[in-house]
Amino acid sequence: MAHPSQLGFQDAASPGMEELIHFHDHSLLIVFLISTLLLYIITAMGSTKLTNKYILDSQEIEIVWTILPAIIRIMIALPSLPILYLMDEINDAHLTMKAMGHQWYWSYEYTDYEYLGFYSYMIQTQDLTPGQFRLETDHRMVVPMESPIRVLVSAEDVLHAWAVPALGVKMDAVPGRLNQTAFIISRPGVYYGQCSEICGANHSFMPIVVEAVPLEHFETWSSLMLEEASL
Repeated sequence: MAHPSQLGFQDAASPGMEELIHFHDHSLLIVFLISTLLLYIITAMGSTKLTNKYILDSQEIEIVWTILPAIIRIMIALPSLPILYLMDEINDAHLTMKAMGHQWYWSYEYTDYEYLGFYSYMIQTQDLTPGQFRLETDHRMVVPMESPIRVLVSAEDVLHAWAVPALGVKMDAVPGRLNQTAFIISRPGVYYGQCSEICGANHSFMPIVVEAVPLEHFETWSSLMLEEASL
């Protein structure tokens, strides 16, 4: 969960998000070095260091300005490729879910179970109990921790986006199209997100709440939900 005046990312709750944070720090260091170099050049332009004819017409300098950007691109590309494959690779998912965006709420369906599904509406501010966050919903998406989870994302009406920052997940929900994403939650907890696509008047009122629990607790929860659905 985000904190007031927070400048950095939320604490990572998945291996994918941990890698994204490391890549962000790596890229930020490169940007800092480039900015320092440019600042030095701008500062030195007023002196004779960079204004003499030898520097301005030097072939060696031209070679450096050509090769250096290529090296920088390689330094950024190489760490990013494994992350892209890690986030795109979906093998042997233990649980598959379908998240459907509506105006303006989400519905979830556990495709491995025949009758396990529900709608998830935002709890109105006047109905919140002490200690609850504004993004709380009446039904949370409950998943087992330390298990590969596949989420199929689509929409019924307009464009939406299913995004949970702490999990490093953001996937567009497009009407008539089925996108998929995957994640593994490394620790128990409750993780909040929101629709990240401007989808209409109540765009800010369709939050996402994912609760990660141990596998045995998930099995108990799913059994209770199936019993309620059969009544």
